[in-house]
Amino acid sequence: MRFQPARLVSVRTELGITKAEAARRLNMSAMGYGRYESGEREPSFQTVSFIAQQFGTSVEYLYGETEIADPTAITVSADQTPELFELIQNCIADEQTTKRLLSYLNKIK
Repeated sequence: MRFQPARLVSVRTELGITKAEAARRLNMSAMGYGRYESGEREPSFQTVSFIAQQFGTSVEYLYGETEIADPTAITVSADQTPELFELIQNCIADEQTTKRLLSYLNKIK
């Protein structure tokens, strides 16, 4: 697995943000971020995972394993969205709740 800098550029461009804004969102220096985009430096797997989460894409896309940029995982934080976090906890704990919520979701689609 090798990080694909062109994919990072593509995702950032699709978001319509500058390199400086991308670096800010990732809480890193613009120079450090620029090195990832230019291929001068390869980010760790953890960093790629964080980038994927923040930019709404997948690790697999950033590594060139798929052509589909859609995320394959979403992190829900109890601090940022407590109601959604509680809902997911309930779904994990109770299969019946999950089935009912999926049924409701299908009806409102």
